[in-house]
Amino acid sequence: MKIEFRAVGKTNEAYLKEGIAIYEKRLKHYIVFESFIIPDIKKKLAPELLKQAEGEAILALLEREDYLVLLDENGKNDTSVEFSEFIARLMNNGTKKVVFQVGGAFGFSTPVYERAQAKLALSKMTFSHQMVRLFFVEQLYRAFSILRNEKYHNE
Repeated sequence: MKIEFRAVGKTNEAYLKEGIAIYEKRLKHYIVFESFIIPDIKKKLAPELLKQAEGEAILALLEREDYLVLLDENGKNDTSVEFSEFIARLMNNGTKKVVFQVGGAFGFSTPVYERAQAKLALSKMTFSHQMVRLFFVEQLYRAFSILRNEKYHNE
């Protein structure tokens, strides 16, 4: 299985870039993993039009068989163990590629929600879209360490 992590807009803060790079490197020991940045829409648009434009960019990158998981504040709020079980189910079901997608500041367009197979919330709290990237790659690494019974996760 391949996992792609996609986000709208680049990460600006050096400390976040450094943390993300650490976990991306660790993930490559477990799975084929790739991050991809969808460029910001540079035009000044109303929130709904911006979501629509970002949604078109998100959907254009997807292949028909991709399993799309939206990182969304209204998604399922799993524990780290439950998330690792979700990853295991995808691997056991023969899923070839999973795309975890972070949207822009105003969320996702309706067509993106309709295309998604799952929605996942990292917390009931709100985080910046840049911080979510670090939190997600750490949780993905943690999920694989749980699946391998490694010492990273304590419970």
